[in-house]
Amino acid sequence: MNSRQLFTVSVAFSLLFGVGPVSALTVDEMNKATMARDLRKKTTRPAPAIVKAQVLLSRRGISPGLVDGLDGENYRKAITQFRRQEMLGEADAMDPKTWQALGGDAAGDIVVEYKISAEDSAHNFAKRIPRDYARQAAMRRLAYTSAREMLAERFHMSEQLLVALNPRTNLRKAGGSIFVIAAARVDPPGSAQRVEAVKGTGRVVVYGEADRILASFPATIGSGETPSPQGEFRIERVVRNPTYHYDPEKNFQQGNNTRKLVLPAGPNNPVGTVWIALSRPTFGIHGTPEPSRVSKNSSHGCVRLTNWDAEYLAAMVKPGVPVRFVD
Repeated sequence: MNSRQLFTVSVAFSLLFGVGPVSALTVDEMNKATMARDLRKKTTRPAPAIVKAQVLLSRRGISPGLVDGLDGENYRKAITQFRRQEMLGEADAMDPKTWQALGGDAAGDIVVEYKISAEDSAHNFAKRIPRDYARQAAMRRLAYTSAREMLAERFHMSEQLLVALNPRTNLRKAGGSIFVIAAARVDPPGSAQRVEAVKGTGRVVVYGEADRILASFPATIGSGETPSPQGEFRIERVVRNPTYHYDPEKNFQQGNNTRKLVLPAGPNNPVGTVWIALSRPTFGIHGTPEPSRVSKNSSHGCVRLTNWDAEYLAAMVKPGVPVRFVD
């Protein structure tokens, strides 16, 4: 990457994040990031070491939500969960022991190259997704609206970070190369024996045999107006690529829509790419069309995860697995 490209990355971050000029963000800086001051203080600027930490947490099954390089709430919650599991103390801050336990200095494959496939290039994007459910119901599919949205979600990263890593790059050119976050997880380490939706921490925790924690995810769990249920329920079914059935009498009032509607499937469907139905009617665990808002806004009583976290959870559960809502 030459000096002009480095300058372009710096400008891209300045424009996209609404901050002043920042130091250039390069692939080497993220792959070779070490324990640094930017991990010990809050910042509004993306930091290579935070990108690295977020990726390493995600690979452990401890999701930080979006990988964005920012010191945010979901990142802090993931650190807390990791420290608790590794018996490193109850805190939400990265320190040298936590960094070492993550394997921070040794990891060097945080950002990798990806070639745009012919299928990527030919993807049929939606022009836009209207907010009104009646207009969504009239669409064939609630698809991605751009290659940027599709690729960012595929690699668990924010759109801003994707653009900053690939300034002035055509994301739809088949055969072209781009840089992406290597946050993909290995296959689930086991089958879930129970799932807990912890309202106090805003996380979903998955337990396996002998109470081993298999994974945890940031989650939006209900709201003041439509709280999630108390107690224990069971998973009834897992539906991938679901349609969404809107019923204002059973669910909530959306806009001026007073009749039942069926919204088509797609990643921008209100429940995202996975619906995990619970034994209490109308309640479930599901994905979202807005991954950046997970745990930051209320839901209509259900449990909302990023699409990739919901898909990872779906691979670990089956009908009959208990789901407990705890404070």
